[in-house]
Amino acid sequence: MDWIISDELGLTVGHLVGWGAAGAMIIGGVAPYIPQYRQIKRTQDAEGFSLYVCLTLLIANTLRILFWFGKRYELPLLIQSIVMNITMFVMIHLCVTVRKKNQIIRARERIFTAQPDDTARWLDQRSNVGREKPRRFYDMDRKYFWAWTDFQSYLDCMLVFSVLGAAITYLLIEFSPFVELIGFLAVFTEAMLGAPQIAKNYQNKSTEGMSLSMVIMWTCGDIFKTAYFVIREAPSQFWVCGGLQVSLDIIILFQVWLYHDNTAAARRLRRGD
Repeated sequence: MDWIISDELGLTVGHLVGWGAAGAMIIGGVAPYIPQYRQIKRTQDAEGFSLYVCLTLLIANTLRILFWFGKRYELPLLIQSIVMNITMFVMIHLCVTVRKKNQIIRARERIFTAQPDDTARWLDQRSNVGREKPRRFYDMDRKYFWAWTDFQSYLDCMLVFSVLGAAITYLLIEFSPFVELIGFLAVFTEAMLGAPQIAKNYQNKSTEGMSLSMVIMWTCGDIFKTAYFVIREAPSQFWVCGGLQVSLDIIILFQVWLYHDNTAAARRLRRGD
């Protein structure tokens, strides 16, 4: 009788630990962006946060979702990818809104796809019928990629990427090397998450506008995530790239120390001290 109670207790505790770890995986990925969101909201300044961080995570998690259809992994990791994509769109919406508010002179709008009414006005203008110069343009220039001025453009871009990815995956789902390639690209892209922020900090020679709390939570979360991958025997792509992600987090923390004086000066300038 005692062994039955012991087994049931062990099973219950094991379930609780498993559920807790799964919940931490889902929520833990989102948590680092809460302090960054609050900082941008409070200061009304989004220049210190790289939107390429959002692009990196959107691509990585979209690929991870596609990978799930070819090689099933744990459900919490799939849910985490969906929640993370939603979170990244929330961050993008805030940054686009703040940057629009901060424009002193209204700049030419940049969008991912041409709007029908804009195209019609352009054609009218070509035939000397239009009365208004179109304000929005479709930009093929690479320097404007992921630097659009409206939130809808970011949604459209990821929709195109997702549909193309889903179509290719559907056609090659039985081809094992392709499925493994998707898995590798997903986790490798996520592993490079810190690279855009490292480049942004290097360009500014400052970490002003970047939330230190976000980076610390990145580091803790990535260490936990990598350990989770190893313990749960996730595909090798997950834990190898998890280690790379931790390394980039450490580089960003080093930049915080390296650019400490410049960051302090930038903050004094922003406050008008």
